[in-house]
Parts: sequence; C-alpha cells; structure tokens
Amino acid sequence: MAEFTLPANSVVRKGQYHKAPSGAQRVKRFVVYRYDPASGENPRTDTYEVDLDSCGPMVLDALIKIKSEQDSTLSLRRSCREGICGSCSMNIDGGNTLACTKAISDIKGDVKIYPLPHQPVVKDLVSDLTNFYAQYASIEPWMKTSTATPPDRERLQSREDREKLDGLYECILCACCSTSCPSYWWNSDRYLGPATLLNAYRWIVDSRDEATGERLDELEDPFKLYRCHTIMNCAKVCPKGLNPAKAIAETKKLLVQRKI
Repeated sequence: MAEFTLPANSVVRKGQYHKAPSGAQRVKRFVVYRYDPASGENPRTDTYEVDLDSCGPMVLDALIKIKSEQDSTLSLRRSCREGICGSCSMNIDGGNTLACTKAISDIKGDVKIYPLPHQPVVKDLVSDLTNFYAQYASIEPWMKTSTATPPDRERLQSREDREKLDGLYECILCACCSTSCPSYWWNSDRYLGPATLLNAYRWIVDSRDEATGERLDELEDPFKLYRCHTIMNCAKVCPKGLNPAKAIAETKKLLVQRKI
C-alpha cells in the first residue's frame, strides 16, 4: 500500500469495530481509513461489517450504507454514482479507482479503503486536490483561436480529426492516474502528472485550436513533462480505460519533430 501524506511520526492504528445487525447471513468487512487533522490524533482504520443482502453491489453503496446506518462521522466524496463525475475516487483493495464502479464481489477478503495516495487528507477519505486542479487550470484547457469565429456556423473539423480526440476527451479528472504515479508523488510541485498532460495533449491535437506552438512551448520543461518515466501505473488504474502515458509520449514526439 502506498504511503499517504500524514503528520510526522504518525502511525495508522486500529480503531473501532462495528458489527453487522444480528441475523445477517452474508457479511463483508470494510476496513476504512479514518483521519481528522483537526483532532490532533493519529490516523486509524475502523472496521465495519456490512450485510450484503441489504446493500447495493458497489463499494460506494457500502460506504453510503455505513455512513447512513453505522457511523455518520465518516467523510467521503460522491455525486453521480455512475462513473462520470470522478468524485468518489479513492484507493480500494490496493488500487486507485472509483468507489461507484468497483464491485464488492471483485474483492476477496476484507475491503480495505484509503484516500488517494500521497495527497494531503482533508478528512477520512477526502483528499485535498487543490494542487491537482491548479495544474489542470495551468494548461488553459479551452479552445484558443486567433481567427474570427465563423458568423454562420461552428468551427468544423473532419471526421478523421475528430477521431484523434477519442481516448482523451473522456477524462473525468478523478486523479486516479496522477496519484498512482511515483514521479508525481515525488515531484507534484513541478511535474504536471498524467491527467493534466493527457488533457494538454487533447488540446494540442485538436484541429480547431490555433495555439499548438504556444502549448508545446509551455510543456517543454525538464519537470512539467519529462518527469514521466513510462511506469504505466496511470494506464493501469484509469477507470475510463484511457492511456495518459501514450498521450505524454505523443507530446514528447511532437516536441522532437518540430526541432527537426
């Protein structure tokens, strides 16, 4: 399990154990990370027993059931419950994923749930993604043009150019990929990380965008782009099946090609 950003000398200890209601036939144990920086206490893991016969099939269903019926103090993010918003990203069973699309049945033994690795913890399973979103904003993720907008139609592109965006625009900014990347763990103050770089490439290859050179100039930096060492953790954990490592490699290729 990857380590998390915690106070110095802190140790994750075992906390409370919450049993399922008597008479439950199918019981699953959920070991959940608990930490409140304001309390001054060390982190702990609380264990909750959940009756699967009265619970939905996904890990998020279990967490909502735990919060509603056993422990209202548990903090987590969730919104769409359909793998679209990316709010419920966390580390489940040793891998970063979305709690709303992770099936309980896919996990053998206890379900161990932690916040995203190597990010400051706001409370329990809620990570502080301020830096992550600031980096995303830094690439100016919108169409930049210098020519006037056509007065009677949209900015058009060919079917072939549109297909170049497949595998890029689907990113939901859940941060699963960036927080699984060792290079991002050690250099997140300067390395933009897989998610931001994938989105940067999405605009670089958009035929309607007219700031390709400017965007490449901004990325030509020893840390912003070149801290990627193609470990491929990003592609392995992406809940949408995207490949940020490929987008990063293609960006590097474009930087080389323009110098030839």
